[in-house]
Amino acid sequence: MELHRWKMEEQQKLEEARLAGEAALALAAQEKAKCKAAVEAAEAAKQIAEFEAQKRMDAEMRVLKDSEDRKKAMECLPQADVKYRKYTIDEIEVATEYFAESRKIGEGGYGPVYKCYLDHTQAAVKVLRPDAAQGKLQFQQEVEILSFIRHPNMVILLGACPEYGCLVYECMANGSLEDRLLRRGNTPPIPWQHRFRIAAEIGTALLFLHQTKPEPLVHRDLKPANILLDQNYVSKISDVGLARLVPASVADHVTQYRMTATAGTFCYIDPEYQQTGMLGTKSDIYSFGILLLQLITGRSPMGLRHHVDRSIGKGTFAEMLDPSVQDWPVEEALCLAKLALKCAELRRKDRPDLGTTVLPELNRLRAIGEENMQQVVLGNSFQTASEVSLQVRF
Repeated sequence: MELHRWKMEEQQKLEEARLAGEAALALAAQEKAKCKAAVEAAEAAKQIAEFEAQKRMDAEMRVLKDSEDRKKAMECLPQADVKYRKYTIDEIEVATEYFAESRKIGEGGYGPVYKCYLDHTQAAVKVLRPDAAQGKLQFQQEVEILSFIRHPNMVILLGACPEYGCLVYECMANGSLEDRLLRRGNTPPIPWQHRFRIAAEIGTALLFLHQTKPEPLVHRDLKPANILLDQNYVSKISDVGLARLVPASVADHVTQYRMTATAGTFCYIDPEYQQTGMLGTKSDIYSFGILLLQLITGRSPMGLRHHVDRSIGKGTFAEMLDPSVQDWPVEEALCLAKLALKCAELRRKDRPDLGTTVLPELNRLRAIGEENMQQVVLGNSFQTASEVSLQVRF
């Protein structure tokens, strides 16, 4: 009986071992099949990725070829096609008193700016730096763009001296938006009503550039230093020398266009454009968002998006408003700040559309500012009339 029991136990162990071996073989077969399927899937994914990469490369090559063809066509155009008032260097030297330091009103990366009178008109002359690497290209492009387009909120080019790289603009009495926000020269602060109007004006001019036919125009260097103000604080966009024409086919379908090198000013450059070189009309929207934040805070652009966003979350947004303006409408300013933060989203696809979303809100805020300004004027008029009446009575 003991032998029989031992024999049965041994047979059971052998049977269990056999079943375990079969199970192990079956599991190995399954793993092998899974591995084979994974390898096949990886190969298929690799082929698809290579196909997509090839498609993108072909598309980029076509865009670059179109750009080169357009550039060659533009170079083949005779200089006479660009019609503008040509000044001689003698006229400009006499008007600026031979570029006297007392006539100098500004200095930028492009070169110094001088105030003068030309053709009995107050003008500003911007002079190309001899050492400016891209200066001549920017000069030519600015002349071409400003000679062909007209908009109430785009600076007017009065003429140029191509031989010496001098651009002659209408003179803007209040200088740049940056100078007025920083109150350089101890100038008075810009009232909030004017700031709301300036925001809408810049948005309108920017949309005009983006809707330029036959190809959209991307400014690429939108910032307060490139926004000029006249004596009535009407704003105008200047310095379009870095602007780029984006092919209409690309702008309609992809909204991006690969550039060989990024351009613009740090803190205002679209992060996606800076990293990838892909340029689109929404690249300007990011710069516009940072500009709007500066318009209501009067602060440096460095880290401004983060500070405003954090203050809104903590409920301390009112502390971020420009303290030089005492009568801010906090609720309306908060609406403008939230809109600016949306414009300054890091991902391009998260930024709102300028024509359908941004401008309607800016025009609403502009109307609020203008209505408030009219009420203030009427109130002052009524007060003045009352004072006159009292003086007559007594």
